[in-house]
Amino acid sequence: MIKFNKPHLTGKELQYIAEAAASGKLSGNGPFTKRCQRFLEGRYGFRKALLTTSCTDALEMAAILLDLKPGDEVIVPSYTFVSTALAFVREGAVIRFVDSLADQPNLDHTKIEGLVNERTKAIVVVHYAGVACNMRPIMEVAERHGLFVVEDAAQAIESYYSPAGGAARPLGSIGHLAAFSFHETKNVIAGEGGLLAINDRRFVERSEIIWEKGTNRAQFFRGEIDKYGWVDRGSSFLASDLTAAFLFAQLSDIEDIQRQRLAHWQAYDAAFRQLAIPGVGLPVIPDYATNNAHMYYLVCDSGSTRQRLIAGLRDNKIKAVFHYLSLHASRFYTGRHDGRSLPNSDRYTETLVRLPMYYDLTAGVIERIAEQTALAVSR
Repeated sequence: MIKFNKPHLTGKELQYIAEAAASGKLSGNGPFTKRCQRFLEGRYGFRKALLTTSCTDALEMAAILLDLKPGDEVIVPSYTFVSTALAFVREGAVIRFVDSLADQPNLDHTKIEGLVNERTKAIVVVHYAGVACNMRPIMEVAERHGLFVVEDAAQAIESYYSPAGGAARPLGSIGHLAAFSFHETKNVIAGEGGLLAINDRRFVERSEIIWEKGTNRAQFFRGEIDKYGWVDRGSSFLASDLTAAFLFAQLSDIEDIQRQRLAHWQAYDAAFRQLAIPGVGLPVIPDYATNNAHMYYLVCDSGSTRQRLIAGLRDNKIKAVFHYLSLHASRFYTGRHDGRSLPNSDRYTETLVRLPMYYDLTAGVIERIAEQTALAVSR
């Protein structure tokens, strides 16, 4: 069976975990946590990086930092994982869903301004498949209306936004706040894990307090105060130093991991372009975006074509999966959505399929997947 995902190990994970265990510091904010955070701040230019137990936790921290009040509105793409919206719903926000683009699953930036009103507080963007949303016009809308921008960069480590005439910027470094995932299906993994990136200095001090259960404990351990106590809202968002040790092994090999994944992505793309399968569309990478090879997906011309494709691959022991279900049409949000049609989001819900993507794939396996895809669709 060709699995959909297979976690990659660099060979250093157990060594670093053993070092963390021997140090006697196993809880959060230990030596490996600090090493990971310094690496991420230095490589991507984040003002502050805080490791969390998941991307969901990082999004929840962002929602707390925005100081949302019940009834405040947050603009969120519908085609995304539930955590993107749920973090803000937990703070009492009303979600205003925005549709995807016609040619790719990222949100349609031209539809954002029409959703802004006096209650709007933030825009949340999701860089689907690690491909950048068009951030320049999104940031311009935010500046015009005094809104915060949160980047859900769960899939976007080592990917960049490169607008015409502008310098390339790492995803997660553009908005006021950003959240990343190190789940086992991502490019760089920790089993479960996440990161909150803080780019606005107004949030730096408070983010650390929220991260430390609402206390100023981190300041105490740095010797900045003589005792610590409860000063704000928060929770236990810290990842353990054992998790950070595993993650640091991955970060240390990030360039090798990315080279291998990009080679796989390009092999997929070359194979499918040569096959030119009727009824099957390929990923679109806009001129302003780089590709971090997080996933290779196909967009079918109908739900029935996707069903044939997935079933045909399954019959040949290849695991392929569909992805998100439009949040505006979810059972939870029934009766809460404002009734607008979001046809592109619904189309990707019905027709997008993800193919196996992981470090240990081979050129032969990728060729087999492409050939079996063509046969499955033609049945």
